[in-house]
Amino acid sequence: MKRVLVTGGAGFLGSRVTSLLTDQPGVEIVLSGDVRESEVPGVVSLDVDVTDPIGLPELLIRHRVDTVVHLAAIVNPGRDVQTEFRVDVQGSANVLAACVEAGVRRLVVSSSGAAYGYHADNPAWIDEDLPLRGNDEFPYSRHKRLVEELLAAARGTHPGLEQVIFRIGTILGPTVRNQITALWDAKRILHIAGSDSPFVFVWVDDVAAAMVRAALGEGPAGIYNIAGDGALSVPEIARRLRKPLLTVPAPLLAVGLWLGHALRLTEHGPEKIRFLRWRPVLRNDRLKSEFGYTPRLTSAQAFEEYLRTHPGVVANR
Repeated sequence: MKRVLVTGGAGFLGSRVTSLLTDQPGVEIVLSGDVRESEVPGVVSLDVDVTDPIGLPELLIRHRVDTVVHLAAIVNPGRDVQTEFRVDVQGSANVLAACVEAGVRRLVVSSSGAAYGYHADNPAWIDEDLPLRGNDEFPYSRHKRLVEELLAAARGTHPGLEQVIFRIGTILGPTVRNQITALWDAKRILHIAGSDSPFVFVWVDDVAAAMVRAALGEGPAGIYNIAGDGALSVPEIARRLRKPLLTVPAPLLAVGLWLGHALRLTEHGPEKIRFLRWRPVLRNDRLKSEFGYTPRLTSAQAFEEYLRTHPGVVANR
């Protein structure tokens, strides 16, 4: 019988993971470790701030936790880099250290495809063997790389702690609002000339289901990209949204972002060109063949489900 702690368990993804876990016959107790109260029936809420290492090991020992699903992170990064570092990097280091001290058997971690970095020489499809090159100019990408470097070191020094790491594509869900979905709210869809800028999407319930499988020990330890099959380019997205493309050469957009940032009209600077042009496109073969989970929705289907739950995004014609 599993005794599972989910950090960030009251959040968007965490609430789905905890809800699924409570229905599993092999789970004895589900604990939500969060600064917010969990609203999921059957889940035990614990006041846990991952940036504070004091008490974490004792909490795991007291509740006899054998599995930790670490989801605590900043949902919409880019506003307070120092806080993001404390939560994402230092918080992950605290959770990792607590797991080692308490003798936890398995640690499941939500990472991101952003850990691969946004680079012109990224392959068309990225598998888990590609070195991590999270860009220093993008704090979120850098932080995910740093966390994975911590985890890699721990695999050498503490092999008794099994790790399952999910490098997640762009998550879509019924309540998702972030800097990516904001691109689709405009009257015209921004497109950089000469770049298809493909997206790989994954529906939130597929991510939660894979994490529950990992928490139950039904998939082997390892590192797995998680995304729906296929990808959608920006022109394809624009056609589905029934909106025209705003195609801009990269140098012109860089100048515009530099000027807008200098005048405090936007928080985004010219470094965002990399983010818009060279997104990591995740291959999910290992997730299906080795971990044993096939996402229910493809990238295109996840996008359609997003549109169904956000009907105002599609233009009326």
